[in-house]
Amino acid sequence: MMGHSHAVSGALLFAATSPYLPPLLMHTHLRPQEILMGTVLCAGAALLPDLDHHDGTIANFLGPLSRLLCRFIAWISGGHRHATHSLLFIVLATAGTWAGITYGGRWFTLGLCFFLLAMAVRALNLCPPGHGFNAYGTVIVMAAIGTGVIAKFIPSAPGWLPYLVGVGCLAHLLGDSLTKMGVPWLWPRRTRYEIEIIKSSGNNVETDILVPIMGVATVVLLWFTALAPNTL
Repeated sequence: MMGHSHAVSGALLFAATSPYLPPLLMHTHLRPQEILMGTVLCAGAALLPDLDHHDGTIANFLGPLSRLLCRFIAWISGGHRHATHSLLFIVLATAGTWAGITYGGRWFTLGLCFFLLAMAVRALNLCPPGHGFNAYGTVIVMAAIGTGVIAKFIPSAPGWLPYLVGVGCLAHLLGDSLTKMGVPWLWPRRTRYEIEIIKSSGNNVETDILVPIMGVATVVLLWFTALAPNTL
């Protein structure tokens, strides 16, 4: 799937599950503003498995810095759609986020928010096209402004942030499982699993059918879980 599609799927999965799974798993109910923030951040988290793609959407969102990071991750993970496209990666990303907010406190939380927002801005095409400074400079500015806004509402160690990262990574793997290549869910086993619905990334099924449906569904879910309650 394309980066834009992954971002929309991450937003949808968070919006759909945030009223139900956090109370069940963490014994906490997310406030409307946390659901809204989480939906945007999860759009970025859904790009995390593609840290192994040296030329994907995520590789260029912070210019040379992100390209270098993705090349390094691709090298240590075995290339695109290997280690980072597995259940093990979801567990490690979730646990790493928990450790970061627990021991790193507010600086880690805001740093991660900036990172996820930057990916979301890039994937949702909210910046100029291309890989030059005009593109990633806009991403940096918009992510910094967004992080400043989020900082006014987010606690130093939000317990729902690890959940958000896990949901985003899960959405990515589910999306790539709909493509011909599939993903190695049980890595280091090399077996790939797929239900081939999307014949090729960016085809009409993905861009003209799946993405609009996911986008509309996300807005509808947010209306009933985060927006409508504030109007009552």
